[in-house]
Amino acid sequence: MKLESKIKVPVAKRIPKKLEIHNDTRIDNYFWLNERENPEVVDYLNQENDYYESLTAHTKDFQKSLFEEMKGRIKEDDASVPYKHNGYWYITRYEKGKGYPIYSRKKDSLEATEEILMDCNIEAENHDYYKVRGLSISPDNKLMAFGEDTVSRRQYTIRIKNLETGEILEDSIENTTGSGTWANDNKTLFYTKKDPETLRSYQIKKHYLGTNEKADIIVYEEADETFDTFVYRTKSEKFIVIGNSATLTSEYRFIDADQPEADFNILQERIRGLEYGIDHYNGHFYILTNADEAVNFKLMKASETDTGIASWVPIIDHREDTLIEDIDVFKDFLVVTERNDGLTKIRIKAWDGSQDYYLPFGNETYMAYSSINMDFDTQWFRYGYSSLTTPTSILEFDMQTQKTKVLKEQEVLGGDFSKENYTSERIWATADDGKKIPMSVVYRKDTVLNENTPLLQYAYGSYGHTIDPYFSTTRLSLLDRGFVYVIAHIRGGEYLGRPWYDDGKMLQKKNTFSDFISCSKHLIANNYTSAAHLYAMGGSAGGLLMGVIMNEAPELYKGILAAVPFVDVVTTMLDDTIPLTTGEYDEWGNPNDETYYHYIKSYSPYDNVKAQDYPNVLITTGFHDSQVQYWEPAKWIARLRAHKTDNNQLFLQTNMETGHGGASGRFEALKELAQEYAFVFDLEGISV
Repeated sequence: MKLESKIKVPVAKRIPKKLEIHNDTRIDNYFWLNERENPEVVDYLNQENDYYESLTAHTKDFQKSLFEEMKGRIKEDDASVPYKHNGYWYITRYEKGKGYPIYSRKKDSLEATEEILMDCNIEAENHDYYKVRGLSISPDNKLMAFGEDTVSRRQYTIRIKNLETGEILEDSIENTTGSGTWANDNKTLFYTKKDPETLRSYQIKKHYLGTNEKADIIVYEEADETFDTFVYRTKSEKFIVIGNSATLTSEYRFIDADQPEADFNILQERIRGLEYGIDHYNGHFYILTNADEAVNFKLMKASETDTGIASWVPIIDHREDTLIEDIDVFKDFLVVTERNDGLTKIRIKAWDGSQDYYLPFGNETYMAYSSINMDFDTQWFRYGYSSLTTPTSILEFDMQTQKTKVLKEQEVLGGDFSKENYTSERIWATADDGKKIPMSVVYRKDTVLNENTPLLQYAYGSYGHTIDPYFSTTRLSLLDRGFVYVIAHIRGGEYLGRPWYDDGKMLQKKNTFSDFISCSKHLIANNYTSAAHLYAMGGSAGGLLMGVIMNEAPELYKGILAAVPFVDVVTTMLDDTIPLTTGEYDEWGNPNDETYYHYIKSYSPYDNVKAQDYPNVLITTGFHDSQVQYWEPAKWIARLRAHKTDNNQLFLQTNMETGHGGASGRFEALKELAQEYAFVFDLEGISV
């Protein structure tokens, strides 16, 4: 598509900076763009925004209609399924015309008078961005701690509300993760402090109600920069637990929740490569671990009084074909979430051995997950279920009688939606090394599959994070306009178990990228689409994926959507002052090691931009992003403009008010999605 506009293409000035390590020299002409306070940097970002706005002005009305269309499918006056905890039913609800949640509770019965815990619509009134998290109720139900972020850098200030009087107390704790854990004395709050520069969660502190934050006591400090630390309470409510985690290693310590002044006891000291997570039941800790080369994890237990690894007793053995993802502990039952052949399985085991069975799921590609299960003494297990064609349902399962009741089904408004109009399937591509790569595919039944069919291929592929085949109301805007949507379950995620993740990180990271390209080639070869109508989408580490495939196989794609993309991998991983860097050495490798340096450099999107034709590209970012700093996409687009040999569209859209998660508010994010959809629709000549 030829673009005609009077606005000048933004050109970032070049200030060469020599970067040297391992006898290797890189010249970075755009390193200066990391100067957040530099007016020239802000000016350049605004130029890019103006350029984007000007050249997409003809799509603005379409963007608005897409936004209204997507918003119209969502029930505005909606509410979560209430759950009971410590004598109260807790509810999150939304009111029509309002974009933020209202948190409330009812005592004893759902027929009781509603008590508003927090109306985020009121709290957000004077902020461009507002996010609350970590609502934590004291054991006596009289106090609530919560975290607020008004900048979008995930640096939360913890505040405390008196639920009897409605008063917000003077207690204020800055630069935290937002979550707090109460001791049983109802006056001691444990929380996680962040390093102000790197944003690493590095301290657990103890706050006494009514005191100044400066008096708070450090109860644990994590010295290893590759570890984060966190604090929580076991579901049995007996223990307060401090956890420490790196990519490959875990460590936990605990105290009795009745004794907040006690010293924490270590459960099992860290051993590099030993991962474990814990829960508690009836005098024992239940330990999900990879000990003894249990790559897909196994379940063990240890007495409260003898917790070292030598005393761990097997409960569920390791299996080569099944990944144990999580457990839910109840008084009479253990619920185990597993993954086999890419599909989630939920196993129910009675502690007395009388029952052991799996919940029945009958779809080829679906998503199932444990929902909110706060109540320890219950025979009801809550779970969620959806598929690419089936809206999400929250169900409650009686573990004694094995009967199920549906608590809520997601409503799809604003049209004549019927799941019968859509079809989904799971197909497999062949990787360069012969591995079979699964893909989840969905489209309307009346969509004709051929070389002219538009297709959007999505993937993430890092940190062992699995993208399940979930239902999306917004995705209907693609499907109803003739698009096929594909989730590529590439290596780097755990869709096919922990080895699938291990084979897509560190010195095997390139498998992630080649897998995605293999999936694209399979889709083209099997007539789902063609290169003239194939689009790719990914965000954050998925944005890194987009950058690599653009460099290595640009001819396969008509357009690329790269959201908050992690593209300047070498420079970022060499800078340990940047948030997340040190904690990610076991994901990408540490480029201070020469072997990893050269491997990362060989795929880093920014370092491998070259003189060639590139697809049409829309890059989005947030100026306050703490996960992937804004300057990575800013530098990337500047370098792309200087090298690309085509006349295709290349846009950078920076939201100057937000961070990694995009806009706050329930519907504001839909505007960003409408921008992305309008971009690919415009390339397809679709305008309504």
